[in-house]
Amino acid sequence: MSKSEDFKFAFFQGKIVPQEKARVSIKTNALQYGTAVFGGIRGYYDKDKRILDIFRPQDHFERFLNSLKILGVSIPYSSPDLVQIIVNLVIKNHPRQNVYFRPFAYAGSLQLAPNLFRDNKFDFAMYMIPLEEYLSVSKGLSVKVSSWTRVSDNSIPARGKISGSYINSALARQESAQLGFDEAIVLNNKGEVSEGSAENLFIVRNGYLVTPPVTEDILEGITRNTILQLAKDLNILTVERSIDRSELYIADEAFFCGTGVQVAWISEIDKRPVGNSQIGPITSRIQTAFFSLVHGKMKKYSSWVYPIKLK
Repeated sequence: MSKSEDFKFAFFQGKIVPQEKARVSIKTNALQYGTAVFGGIRGYYDKDKRILDIFRPQDHFERFLNSLKILGVSIPYSSPDLVQIIVNLVIKNHPRQNVYFRPFAYAGSLQLAPNLFRDNKFDFAMYMIPLEEYLSVSKGLSVKVSSWTRVSDNSIPARGKISGSYINSALARQESAQLGFDEAIVLNNKGEVSEGSAENLFIVRNGYLVTPPVTEDILEGITRNTILQLAKDLNILTVERSIDRSELYIADEAFFCGTGVQVAWISEIDKRPVGNSQIGPITSRIQTAFFSLVHGKMKKYSSWVYPIKLK
């Protein structure tokens, strides 16, 4: 795989520049206080057609702009503007592998106070890196229910990708890694299952696909939304409802989903096997359909894939 340095260009302060020139001051407000929002978008490379298929960029940017709305701030770009920036970056960097885009809007002032006032203007930047698997999608994951509680909507809204809130995710993932697990599941302040450290979660019980609703302090995931639609079209019974911690231990199947993790199945939770510790039939069907979709092989979902022709 190519290294991230191979993508020499990023979007910064209104134009595409060499990555080494996309720099901010150590006094930048967002660096000190997490006064920023971010996104993550995947591009899947088709070497035969020389196309990079971008997965649901418009929807990702709508959520990105909604995250800014939650903070009560804005940037001078619309969703179509941001999609065009991706196109321009791809043309400039001419990738030949799967990639990940990181859009980032941040309080660029050098003010000392953690404020979101109008004079604390938000800037926008975006870069791209090569990315294959974030977590394994073929090996079952070992997961721990974290001792850390997910931030609540009345604290730091989890439905937006607000940078400062991800210290919550970092603490949960640190704990799980130190104890020898691949990832964490976090509970909300009601003790109900929320999501992974940075992934949405599904389980299977008695033939039903179950996932926490968006009111359980989860990110409103684009991949989660995709899975719900795929399940409906595959005639898989689905329900959005609260999940108790103990229900994780008797689930027939479980998997994480998200832009980074894609669809990754879980083999054990708190050292208890999930099902028979093998990928389950419902998870397998969804995973297969998902990868077919993002690689542009399902015409029904062609509007979700934005192809960019490479030279």
